[in-house]
Amino acid sequence: LHRGQRGLVAPQGDRPFMFINDVDQCRWIRQKFETPGVMQFSLEEKRTLLARMIRSTRFEEFLQRKWSSEKRFGLEGCESLIPALKTIIDESSLSGVESVIMGMPHRGRLNVLANVIRKELDQIFCQFDSKLEAADEGSGDVKYHLGTYNKRMNRVSDREVTMSLMANPSHLEAVDPVVQGKTKAEQFYCGDTEGQRVMSILIHGDAAFAGQGIVYETFHLSDLPSYTTHGTVHVVVNNQIGFTTDPRMARSSPYPTDVARVVNAPIFHVNADDPEAVMYVCKVAAEWRTAFHKDVVVDLVSYRRNGHNEIDEPMFTQPLMYKRIRKQRGVLEKFAEKVIGEGVVTTRAYEVTVARLLVSPPSDSATLEASPPPSPWRTSRSTEVPARSPPPPPPPPPRPSLSILICVFVPWVGVSGLSRVLKGRANMVSQRVCDWALGEYMAIGSLLKEGIHVRLSGQDVERGTFSHRHHVLHDQNVDKRICIPMNFISPDQAPYTVCNSSLSEYGVLGFELGFAMASPNALVLWEAQFGDFHNTAQCIIDQFISSGQSKWVRQNGIVLLLPHGLEGMGPEHSSARTERFLQMCNDDPDLFDCNWIVVNCSTPANFFHVLRRQILRREPLVLPSAVCLITSPPPPPPPPFPPAATHFRRLIPDDGDPEKVKRVVFCSGKIYYELIRERENRGLKEAVAVVRVEQLSPFPFDLVKAETDRYPTADLVWCQEEHKNQGYYDYVKPRIRTAIQRTRPVRYAGRDPAAAPATGNKPTHLAELRRLLDAAFHLEAGQVE
Repeated sequence: LHRGQRGLVAPQGDRPFMFINDVDQCRWIRQKFETPGVMQFSLEEKRTLLARMIRSTRFEEFLQRKWSSEKRFGLEGCESLIPALKTIIDESSLSGVESVIMGMPHRGRLNVLANVIRKELDQIFCQFDSKLEAADEGSGDVKYHLGTYNKRMNRVSDREVTMSLMANPSHLEAVDPVVQGKTKAEQFYCGDTEGQRVMSILIHGDAAFAGQGIVYETFHLSDLPSYTTHGTVHVVVNNQIGFTTDPRMARSSPYPTDVARVVNAPIFHVNADDPEAVMYVCKVAAEWRTAFHKDVVVDLVSYRRNGHNEIDEPMFTQPLMYKRIRKQRGVLEKFAEKVIGEGVVTTRAYEVTVARLLVSPPSDSATLEASPPPSPWRTSRSTEVPARSPPPPPPPPPRPSLSILICVFVPWVGVSGLSRVLKGRANMVSQRVCDWALGEYMAIGSLLKEGIHVRLSGQDVERGTFSHRHHVLHDQNVDKRICIPMNFISPDQAPYTVCNSSLSEYGVLGFELGFAMASPNALVLWEAQFGDFHNTAQCIIDQFISSGQSKWVRQNGIVLLLPHGLEGMGPEHSSARTERFLQMCNDDPDLFDCNWIVVNCSTPANFFHVLRRQILRREPLVLPSAVCLITSPPPPPPPPFPPAATHFRRLIPDDGDPEKVKRVVFCSGKIYYELIRERENRGLKEAVAVVRVEQLSPFPFDLVKAETDRYPTADLVWCQEEHKNQGYYDYVKPRIRTAIQRTRPVRYAGRDPAAAPATGNKPTHLAELRRLLDAAFHLEAGQVE
């Protein structure tokens, strides 16, 4: 950067764009910074900048004076963030941007809400009053985690701009992929294929930007065809400290922003105490995104005037640094002195502006009248009222269109194995039988035909981890020529997006979560390669999916497909950790609304209907599915063809004679097939009933009670293939006992407690399976609880 451009931080020899491997882009940047006189501003621009600095500074001063002992994570020391963001929005709006989606950590959030999004001040201030209660029934969250959105006229462009700041947890940078996913969804739904109408801005802290791996994952999504948002403006609030940790202990790179080099994003370091330099750099950053549709980073080199929060003492760990900060004049004071000296404003005009923008506390009567912004999710159903799946398509003609669709691409494929799969799928349609892959195919296809957009994402989902899906066909003679047959079902169908993701769970699941937030009229599915691997995205599951509606009153209907099942494949390819999902359920016999739905289907028909039903029930859906059922048809008897079964079945009863049954074995998932095979071998079909609990949360108390009432004298057993301290047992036992009013004990048949989900030794696996089957069918082997 040219040394003549004051405020631009670039030590001699450092060119924070020369690593970009595109000569034209480098020339573009050099022209923006090395042309003499580029940082010249009109009087009106300087007055606007001054007014924005006053708003930013006075807001923090008011909060400090009014609620000095409250945590608010103020922006003191980097007040120029507010004019920085407003400049980016101004320039983007001039280029045609209509919607801006933002994500940021806690520091400065209240100021951004007030002075960028323009959330009503009384709505912000009322959150400082501990006596006030929220109108909704959620658990709520602290004030510096909340978001909002607002549509207002941009005075620079004279156009309406919708601005949204997403709610997020204290887990730093976790919101990054969520913002990108929501941005991608809004671009998709409005047909913005180049990011000219919808954009994202991400605000970061310096320590988190360098330290959190999710930043790297999010950057690597930025140029992937199914994930790109066509450029994001990243603004780093670089206060040169992370809580109490100095940069020399927090990162190995010279700058906290060096991670952005991996995607050739230009990095502009600027002194946050020079508002004019900040405004110019942010203007260039917005122009860069418009010109090249790529990410760009603005590094606001600043300081933190207080401790980590307003009641924290920084002198304990950074005494020398804070001695200098205490002597540092505020940026508003210095900038006001400069513009007054230049004759931009008079001292009197400056004082009048300060007095006019000095906010005062709201009256008590104005504090709780804030209503949440309108949401398209309000028309969607929740689990409060049981909902059937959308009505299945009408019975197909003798030559089903689905069969024709499958067959027409067979000659195009040219691979004998795949041709055999597709022909077999077509034959199943004509024979009215179904396997797992076909059930999924028909569920997605029927929704597409009804105008419901479906997006399926994850590692290797196009073919399927187990080579079962084949939703994308590859030409065997032409490179990169592919076809997605389900996009040719009907001329007026909705589009189907199926995309292999990067080898990431955390970033990709966050992205899909954000995509699912944008519309209730879409089915968004994320599939883990194996269910075991979802735990690398545990932050998204814990902080957003399971509790987002309770904390932030934001619904989401994302579907998690988690291959699951103990099949002798070792401890890392056996368990989706269903016990963790059930532990986080707020399911209760007296609570109708539930935070998410957990279903373990044992038939393709139920799998078909639960996917279709998800369009009506807008809670997240967790679907652990047995690998053996995915890769091969279920054992006899053949499952019903999905349209023949009219709705999803929360519980599938046994068809035995109640008067002859001595034991009822409840189970869930593929262990059912092991149980009925063993029952047949032992000749106990009349003596033992095997009942499948397909929906675990919300728990089917009514159906379990009805089923146990059919067998008033029978023993009750819960059987599972998972270890006793895992799986479903700890969750279902008290619920079954509640359903039967604790009139009978519930025995356990399954593996012993263990630390690992499964053994890696095949003989041991088979021996454990034999013992649990013995426990299920021999009373003396059962453990009475």
